[in-house]
Amino acid sequence: MLALRWLMLLVYASLVGCEKHIILLAGQSNMSGRGGVVNDTWDGIVPDESRPSRSVLRLSAGLVWEKAQEPLHRDIDVTKVCGIGPGLAFAKSLMHKDSGVGQVALVPCAIGGTNISQWARGSPLYNQLVRRAVAAVQGGGTIRAMLWYQGESDTVTLADAELYKGRFENFVINLRQDLVFPLLPVIQVALASGSGPFIAKVREAQLGTELPNVWCVDAKGLQLQPDGLHLSTPAQIQLGKMLAHAYLQTIPSPIHSGAARRVPKFDCLSLFHRIAGR
Repeated sequence: MLALRWLMLLVYASLVGCEKHIILLAGQSNMSGRGGVVNDTWDGIVPDESRPSRSVLRLSAGLVWEKAQEPLHRDIDVTKVCGIGPGLAFAKSLMHKDSGVGQVALVPCAIGGTNISQWARGSPLYNQLVRRAVAAVQGGGTIRAMLWYQGESDTVTLADAELYKGRFENFVINLRQDLVFPLLPVIQVALASGSGPFIAKVREAQLGTELPNVWCVDAKGLQLQPDGLHLSTPAQIQLGKMLAHAYLQTIPSPIHSGAARRVPKFDCLSLFHRIAGR
């Protein structure tokens, strides 16, 4: 009997980390990743923090889970050359800091050069984000958060900059409704750069977001590429670690989405209880 209890404990210990921690990656080019890209050519350099791991997956454009490797957005942000982004560094830093995280599953959705208005409910970008999020939970796992880095394109005109706060908050509210996840955690990045003169106005909106379960990581001061717009590879690695730190500080316990609950999934705890009841 004692041996059986030990066996059940071992099975439980091996299974509690089996669920995919699903993380949505959305926004524009600095989330998609331009680290190491100069003159439309990626240098191919992948730091250790962004190298593939058997415990980090990505959802491909074809909605298939595969081992994550840079560039994460290569088949999503297809009109531009992609390089290093923060996603893999985030995932590996998260697992390093929290041994209870067994597997991180990244869902790339970012598209370079996009304005917040292009992410409004019903737009192609919004619909793709929802479609990929729903597909991500089909095989099991839980959406834990969305990482959002966007706004550079909204610094071009004063009108867009002034409307940013309201547009972003509406985007989050609508996404939570459509994913049936009213408190979807969102970690957004305050701009390090911009395409126009109203960077401060957009940053003010980002740092002043008042929605519950929305937090902000400030990228100001991180190293930029020669173009003065995109984060360098070292900066993307640093940002990934900053995002992981914020995730662990602000999200103390897993939150399961309504969408995830409605689809078939492999439930580790249920399997354990079935074994225990025999």
